[in-house]
Amino acid sequence: MSVLIKPVVTEKANASAELKNCYTFVVAKDANKIQIKEAIEAAYGVKVGSVRTLNYAPKRKVRYTKTGIQLGKTNAVKRAVVQLTDGTIDMYSNL
Repeated sequence: MSVLIKPVVTEKANASAELKNCYTFVVAKDANKIQIKEAIEAAYGVKVGSVRTLNYAPKRKVRYTKTGIQLGKTNAVKRAVVQLTDGTIDMYSNL
């Protein structure tokens, strides 16, 4: 299983990339900071300075219908914010 799942392309992530050279990725839930750093350096050929991780818990959803209450939840996600010391990553190169 790959450590990197997909890059996060939002307004906040793009602003952080332009101003602070920080890029955000959705990563595997069991990946640690060392594995994330090695995967970014191997995939994009850049030098990583620091890695910060965020674990997002699943959100509970309740829907009231004619047949009764429908319960559900969203998926849990782990994100990594990677700050580069040198080099840049072009998120739009493979579109």
